[in-house]
Amino acid sequence: MYSIRRRASFSPVRLVLLAPASAPVGGRAAAGGFAAATARTRPAMGPTISSRTAKPWALCLGALLGSVGAHAAPPKPAGCLIEPDQVADVGSAVTGIIEKLNVALGERVEAGQSVVVLRADVERANANAATLRTQMDAEVKAAAANLELARQKVVRTQQLVAKDFVSQQALDQANAEMEVAVQKHTLARSQQRIYGQEQAMAQAQLGLRTLRSPINGIVVERYSNVGERVEDRPVLRVANIDPLRVSLMVPITQYGQVNLGDRLAIHPELPGIGTVSATVQYVDKVVDAASNTFRVRLSLPNPDHRLPAGLRCKADWPVAAATAPAPARPTPSSLAPAPVARPSPKAVAQATPPVHMPSPTASGATWLKMSTALARVPAASRASGRHLAAAKASQPISLKFSIALADAR
Repeated sequence: MYSIRRRASFSPVRLVLLAPASAPVGGRAAAGGFAAATARTRPAMGPTISSRTAKPWALCLGALLGSVGAHAAPPKPAGCLIEPDQVADVGSAVTGIIEKLNVALGERVEAGQSVVVLRADVERANANAATLRTQMDAEVKAAAANLELARQKVVRTQQLVAKDFVSQQALDQANAEMEVAVQKHTLARSQQRIYGQEQAMAQAQLGLRTLRSPINGIVVERYSNVGERVEDRPVLRVANIDPLRVSLMVPITQYGQVNLGDRLAIHPELPGIGTVSATVQYVDKVVDAASNTFRVRLSLPNPDHRLPAGLRCKADWPVAAATAPAPARPTPSSLAPAPVARPSPKAVAQATPPVHMPSPTASGATWLKMSTALARVPAASRASGRHLAAAKASQPISLKFSIALADAR
């Protein structure tokens, strides 16, 4: 059995292993047999040191383990997923036949780059006709010439009226003809603008036959080939992997421990890739009631496309935000036991109660009573007379017992 023996109110706790002998040892006194049996049956639990050397070790281990147990352990790394920052399915707004595919799988594309061309013979012809109409300015020039002639006629009529060669009616007629010429010129210019709008519409219809990438990225999927009909399904998928997006679900108990702009260490589950750093860009303001978690999204730079998307990873939670400040490290001087005043032999003899050693085959309760009695015996008394053998047997203690004692405290 194991018992904890306290020497005095001012002395540290000391662990002593007391066990009955497995077999009686003949020819020895009770105290000697108990000491020999204790020394022989003590289990081997690692290297042992003397009691004087073990006291500082026990105090150091107790202080360290006590300080560790007083603070909460840092949170475990949270599971996360590395995803593309953006994913776009490239489709067509009109029905058509694929005439040409300009990119292949895995090829990098830029925003606005042509990736697919549909057959557009009719649309191209309409665009050419609209362009020609916009270039026809004969009507505008004819209307401008008629307007200039009408203005000159009005001027001459005004001169003739001033000399009384023609009547006022001739002047009114000239003014009316000039007004008609102005309206025709305005109509011709308006028609020219209409032709320009028709050209723009024809070009837009022609542009619908060319599919362009909406983002910068890499072609990751191709759903159709040349000659296939395109209706309401996408043709290509483009993913932007620079930067990457890291998504993780965090328990509600850690809410408020991370803020926008914080940097977290990310460990991708990919051989040959070390720890990378990501920046917090979004913290969910709505908690998922079913799982009692909230979402955190981070941005992970990937300029050389070294990391592929779709990896699982681990995110180290900020230790400073999750644990309390570390306590001050104890100094050797503070861990050293205080000097103990040795009582005189006379005082020890007066204060020492009689202790009777039980037989090796006694019950566990009897040995417990004996250990309790030994806990009240001062050290000077145990070192003399009938307690000398017990004191010698209890001197070597195991370092692991000191650790167990610190854990129990």
